[in-house]
Amino acid sequence: MRVYYDLHIHSCLSPCGDNDMTPNNIVNMSLLNGMDMIALTDHNSCKNCRAAVRAGEEAGVTVVPGMELTTSEEAHVVCLFPTVEQAEAFGDYVESRSPEIRNRPEIFGDQLIMDWQDEVVGRVSRLLINASSISVGELPGLMAEFGGAAFPAHIDHDSYSVISSLGAIPAEAEFHAAEISGKGDKELLLKRYPELQNMILLLDSDAHYLDWLKERRPWLDLPEKTARCLVDALNGKIQVKWER
Repeated sequence: MRVYYDLHIHSCLSPCGDNDMTPNNIVNMSLLNGMDMIALTDHNSCKNCRAAVRAGEEAGVTVVPGMELTTSEEAHVVCLFPTVEQAEAFGDYVESRSPEIRNRPEIFGDQLIMDWQDEVVGRVSRLLINASSISVGELPGLMAEFGGAAFPAHIDHDSYSVISSLGAIPAEAEFHAAEISGKGDKELLLKRYPELQNMILLLDSDAHYLDWLKERRPWLDLPEKTARCLVDALNGKIQVKWER
């Protein structure tokens, strides 16, 4: 089954996410763009995943719960989970290993928590963009513990990427996929980093605004259009065809 995807999207919970990035706005704009599967990946938090998954169920779009984790090396890694409960448990763990620095909404943004009908039900007071104390090397064990899958975000970026922070993609991280931004040179990256040859190379929007959401283009050939099937593919448990 060819599944058109966008696995890196921020909501109004991310301090850098626009307040128009509500669960229903994200889901319905993605639907208009022809997406079959999207993932909500706010910075260091999963508190809007439950609402987005419910909004997706109403609209007929598979929403995968997750987050964009900032590791101790200042690298961004997308972590995805089969269920909201697993994502929220991981979110609680990340919170326990994150600094207690208060957000300043007038500078960074509001960090809004919403329900599935786009009503504001809370705010996160801790600033979500700071690095956690979780290292890249810890992720295989954590993903096994919480039942998720992880891949390095925007590896072609000069900052906040695994490659810019560590110089390469470490083998001990056990990544089976990696994300290259729309501006990244896939062929150049494949020459420089041969470890990418056997990985699924993803293309996501990393959207912080509604007009950043992409129209359908990249796809994964998955047996089922489910979060669990995606996680299995990203963990290398099933072999899939893909196209950026």
